Amino acid sequence: MKAITFTRYREFDSLRLEDVPKPVPKEDELRVRVHASSVNSWDWEYFNGTPFVNRLMFGLRKPRPGRQRLGADIAGTVESVGGRVTRFKEGDAVFGDLWDRWGGFAQYACIPESSVQSKPDTLSFEQAAAVPQAGILALQGLRKFRQIRPGHKVLINGAGGGVGSFAIQLARMYGAMVTGVDAAHKLDFILSLGAQQVIDCAREDYTERGERYDLIVDCQNNRSMFDIRRALAEEGVYAMIGGSMGRVYQLWILSLLARFTRERRTLCLVAEGPNKGLDYLKDLLQTGKLVPALDRSYPLHQVAEALRYFGEGVHTGKITIRIDAA
Repeated sequence: MKAITFTRYREFDSLRLEDVPKPVPKEDELRVRVHASSVNSWDWEYFNGTPFVNRLMFGLRKPRPGRQRLGADIAGTVESVGGRVTRFKEGDAVFGDLWDRWGGFAQYACIPESSVQSKPDTLSFEQAAAVPQAGILALQGLRKFRQIRPGHKVLINGAGGGVGSFAIQLARMYGAMVTGVDAAHKLDFILSLGAQQVIDCAREDYTERGERYDLIVDCQNNRSMFDIRRALAEEGVYAMIGGSMGRVYQLWILSLLARFTRERRTLCLVAEGPNKGLDYLKDLLQTGKLVPALDRSYPLHQVAEALRYFGEGVHTGKITIRIDAA
C-alpha cells in the first residue's frame, strides 16, 4: 500500500510517498481502507520534533523506524475485522482518531474498535476526517466548565483553526456568548460560525481588555498563566489545548498552589485522550447541528504542501487529505 513516511525532522523533502506493508488488524481492531485524513497540530509538531517530549518518545535525532508516519484522523471503509470485533463489519463507513499510533496518511490503517464510530451518512469522507481530533479537543475543552448555560461568556483563543471552529459551534449551541480571538484575516470566518464578538490578536491583548470570561478555551497558548487569570471570572475555568511545555509547567504549578489558597479560578490541561465523546459529536453531525469547516484539500502525494500551508498559519478550519484507492 502507499503511505507517507518521513525520516528527518523539519525537512519537507524527507516526506515521501512509499510502498509499505499493509497493516494486519489485531483481535480488537478494524483494518480501514482510508478515504480521507486531515492535518492537525500534532502532525505539525511531530514533523518538527516539538515539543521535546516527542523526540524522547519517537526518536531523539530523527524519527526511529516504526515511527516514521504521520496522520491521526481517518475516515474510510472497513475492509476486515479482528476476531473480537462485534460492532462493525466489512463495508461499514467509519471515522476516528489513531492518536499516537499515527499512520493516517496512508491507504490503509488499523484502529481499535473502541476508537471509531459509524460515519454520519450526511457527511463526505473528507468532512468526517476533519472531526475526530479537533472536534474532541474542542468538546473536552468546553466540558472543563461544569455546565455551560445561556449567558455564560466563553472566549476561544485561536478560534479560526480546526479546534476553534468546532468550539465556537458547540459553545453557541449551549447558548454561550462567544468571543473569538485570532488573526485579522480569520475574523469574518469566526463570525460566520456564530461568534458574537471577535478580537484581532495582533492589535489587542484579550487579557488586558478588562473583560472577565467564565471559560477560556486556549488553542494558542501565547499568554502567561498570570495574565490569563486576570481575564477569568471569579469561578472561571481556563482550558489549555496543547502548547509549550513551559506554559504547561506553569499551569501545573499554579494549579498546585491553588489547593492551598482560596483561589476559585481553575487552570486545567485538556488531556482526556482520543475519541472520548465522538459518539456525541456523531449525533450532532448527523442532525446538522455541527458542521465541519474545511479550508483546502490535498491528495496524498501532496502532504508536504499541506503541511507547509498549515505551518503558515493562514488556514481557517481544517485542511484535509484525499486518499485514492489502491
